[in-house]
Amino acid sequence: MTITFPFQGLSKSEFILKALSLAQQESHMAYYQSNQIEYPYEGFQEILAIGAKDTLNTSIESFEALKSFHKNEWCFGFLGYDLKNQIENLSSSNHDQMGFNDLEFFKAESIIFFSETTCQIEGDEILEQILHREHSSVHSQFSKPESVETKDTYVETIEELKQHIKDGDCYEINFCQAFKGSFDAVDALQIYLALNDISPKPFSCFQKFNDHYIISASPERFLKKDGNKIISQPIKGTRPRGETHNEDIRLKTELRNDEKELAENMMIVDLVRNDLAKIAKTGTVKVEEIFGIYSFRQVHQMISTITAEQKEDKHFVDVIKEAFPMGSMTGAPKIKVMELIEHYEKSKRGAFSGASGYISPTGDFDFNVLIRSLFLNTESKQYSFQVGSAITYDSIPENEYEECLVKASAILKVLEEYHQEA
Repeated sequence: MTITFPFQGLSKSEFILKALSLAQQESHMAYYQSNQIEYPYEGFQEILAIGAKDTLNTSIESFEALKSFHKNEWCFGFLGYDLKNQIENLSSSNHDQMGFNDLEFFKAESIIFFSETTCQIEGDEILEQILHREHSSVHSQFSKPESVETKDTYVETIEELKQHIKDGDCYEINFCQAFKGSFDAVDALQIYLALNDISPKPFSCFQKFNDHYIISASPERFLKKDGNKIISQPIKGTRPRGETHNEDIRLKTELRNDEKELAENMMIVDLVRNDLAKIAKTGTVKVEEIFGIYSFRQVHQMISTITAEQKEDKHFVDVIKEAFPMGSMTGAPKIKVMELIEHYEKSKRGAFSGASGYISPTGDFDFNVLIRSLFLNTESKQYSFQVGSAITYDSIPENEYEECLVKASAILKVLEEYHQEA
């Protein structure tokens, strides 16, 4: 059953709050939105998936399992970074703080598609439940986040990675550091709304998979399929927002002309072009925009857009697999830097630096890059988030460390608001 209606005398935000509050009570839910931010090829479609009529979570032949699971129905979920081990001859043995599966998808009992003035519900008749829902929030209480790296050890690691670059092992490597903590109580919806208010992004998502939550303020698209068109938009290059208009303009200009940032971006563009060539019709891989500067609330980012036309004999899951994990979160060459990442990082990435999104019945899809994201495990009452930067021959370790803190600033601000002294 499908019904389309206005928001029944409520504002859109009031209706969404009631719907999200109801959805959070289910074992599985997923909400995606773009925050009406202008973006090449647009951000996420605004969708809320409620409840699970079927689920998929497997660490064995996950991509083939996803092909079988789809069956021309809407699917919602995430791809964890460590699916790399099923694509290449790689392994992961670092400490796993959060216990996310390598891959999780579900088919929803109800799906709500939002426009600015109306919404459309497919599935179970839940409208009356939404309208009568009152959100009662538990005040979240988080411990102070602890970094697995001191600044000194971080700097030492960057110097070692630069030596690998000098030795010719790689050209660029994305090195990440993890922050972790615990909570006594949590209202995940409360945290999502707080993060989205501080840091609205075009690939925002809020997902629940039983005891695991993903709360994401991602600015980056991994991959989108629209018909036979494939779009990838890697981010490489960051500056903080200025405190004044003139300072803001100066920082944007500095980013656009920084040779190190341009080189980082160009290397990842070349890597993405190579990945897409594996699934594209000959001659269709194109760089539509390079070194575009886009401004968000906390940062300016350098974003490039690469497109291709999908080969007719390629399954949409193979398109995802050939490009995964995204080059912006590995570096180049991919296999070697993934080995180095495993050696030098102290925590398993898990869902972080994977991708979250949705697949339509026709096999079209849109996935973000799971960065600027907070991960919760309500069974263990643990949380974590990770931030990183691209390390090149010209990297200055102290600057890379500061860039990580800029990227973490929105999550740190939210956690500080809900910090509970031990």
